[in-house]
Amino acid sequence: MRVTSKGQVTIPQGVRRRLGIEPGSDVDFEVDDDGVRLVRRAEGSGAAAIKAMRGRRLPMTTDEIMALTRGES
Repeated sequence: MRVTSKGQVTIPQGVRRRLGIEPGSDVDFEVDDDGVRLVRRAEGSGAAAIKAMRGRRLPMTTDEIMALTRGES
């Protein structure tokens, strides 16, 4: 595997499949005395909350929400 001038490498397709890495996934490199390990970063609670809320409608309009954030009643 070759490293580009920007420090980039291509993760082989088999590795991406096995780790569940898709476009937009976050990964980390863990370094120890034996070498380096590529790990897929777990989704944070924020990402999970957004995913759970996607497609749901709020009982308030955008104007009502903006009024609340501005302290207007």
